[in-house]
Amino acid sequence: MIDAVVFDIGNVLIEWQPERYYAKRLGKARQEAFFAGYDLHGLMNEIDAGAPFGASIAEAAAAHPVFGEELLMLRDEWLPMTDHVMHRSVRLLRALKAAGVPVFALSNFGSENFRWSAEAHPFLQEFDRAYISGDMKMRKPFNEIYAAVEADCGIAPERLLFGDDRDDNLATARARGWQTHRVDSEDSWAQALVSHGLLSEEAAR
Repeated sequence: MIDAVVFDIGNVLIEWQPERYYAKRLGKARQEAFFAGYDLHGLMNEIDAGAPFGASIAEAAAAHPVFGEELLMLRDEWLPMTDHVMHRSVRLLRALKAAGVPVFALSNFGSENFRWSAEAHPFLQEFDRAYISGDMKMRKPFNEIYAAVEADCGIAPERLLFGDDRDDNLATARARGWQTHRVDSEDSWAQALVSHGLLSEEAAR
């Protein structure tokens, strides 16, 4: 039995593919040079763990002027960079809520940029509980954030179903006893919810 479904956000509800965005904006050659020369995902890990979004990016741009323009795009173009909504997954979230299944978020996301995204995409305000790493000052895949979720919601680990696109995040959850599903497509996520008896085939369309 599942008592709550836990959604990641990036690549589960909103596409997070910065390489694709930068290639479109700058061209493939400049995009490759940027990602080879600067660890953008490392910067995002710091923000996800609680570093301030805007200030951290500004500091990085000042410290790495050769990529200053590209780094400031992360701040100034955050919403267009993350505007691709995975609409079926949003329908699944709402179908679960309509069926009376509690729905949580557990996402690596900076506090400031999460607020921007939640204003732009109101479905991000519909979770029964939202565990946002930047607010919690801890992030996946480290054990402490999963323990904090369990302590807060009071649900036994084996009664949580967690959908995430990253194997490392899922591995920590499984080690704690959570049920997990690797979300590699919206269809696979829908079928997982059906197979667990949480949604009918019709409700999962």
